[in-house]
Parts: sequence; C-alpha cells; structure tokens
Amino acid sequence: MTTRTRTYHWQEPASPPDLPGLEIMRGLLAGEIPPPPMIQTLGLDLIEVETGRVVFAVKPAEYMYNGSGIVHGGFTASMMDSAAGCALHTTLPAGVGYTSLDLSVKFLRAITEQSGAIRCVGTLAHVGRRTALAEARMTDATDRLLASATSSLMIFR
Repeated sequence: MTTRTRTYHWQEPASPPDLPGLEIMRGLLAGEIPPPPMIQTLGLDLIEVETGRVVFAVKPAEYMYNGSGIVHGGFTASMMDSAAGCALHTTLPAGVGYTSLDLSVKFLRAITEQSGAIRCVGTLAHVGRRTALAEARMTDATDRLLASATSSLMIFR
C-alpha cells in the first residue's frame, strides 16, 4: 500500500469586508479577497458569480473517498451547502450574515476521479426577512445530475 499526502495552505481568516455580499463574492472570484479556509480545505474553485447564483467546480480526487472508493457524501453535502449559502450571500447587504438551518441532499450517482470535473450550481429560490431557501445541483463533465439539494438558511440582520 502506497502512502499519499496532501498539503494545502490558507490565509488567516479575516472578518468579512464591510461590503455587500455580491461584491464580496465577486472579490473572491477575482482573487482580491482570500477564500474562507473551508473552501480551500475542500479544494473548491469559485468559477461564476451573479445575483442569486454561484457556481463551484472541483476535480474529484481520492482524498475525498470514503471506504467504498467513492467521493464521501459529506464532501458532496459540504460543496452543495457552500453553493446554496453563497447564492444567498450574493443578495445580502453589507453587514448582514447567514447560516444554514438545514440541508436536504439527494445523492443520485457515485462520484469518483473518473467522473471528471464536477460543477455545483447554487441558486436562490426565495428570500424572506429572516429565512431563505436555496437549491444546489451537482453535475459531472457530461452534465449528468449527480446530486441535488435544498437548503433553508437563517439571515442575521
């Protein structure tokens, strides 16, 4: 059995800049704002940002595998939670935060390195005063649906 290692780096987490969420997300996309450590831990790339919608991409790797030799469901759920939350973030004014209340994930296909690059699109479905609803869809390189999720989020005003 061959031992493998994985090394990654992150910057010390800073307080979020006092900017509207869309500007923060665009700053992350442009590399002007450092990504949160969790995004770097997962190895996600933010590739698209617009109001109410974000897209993350990742190439599955064996460090993500569970004991069955496929990407762990927790990794998939984390990526989908990030996409759903960031979709909401794009609509929030400066100084307003959020957190996930729940996440319901449907795992539809196994994900492995052979799946190729995967994309996770987070879209905002509804925003109220205190809560929001967002959706996430994960697809493979051939646009096959791998997983789907809905997330309820609490808004801190």
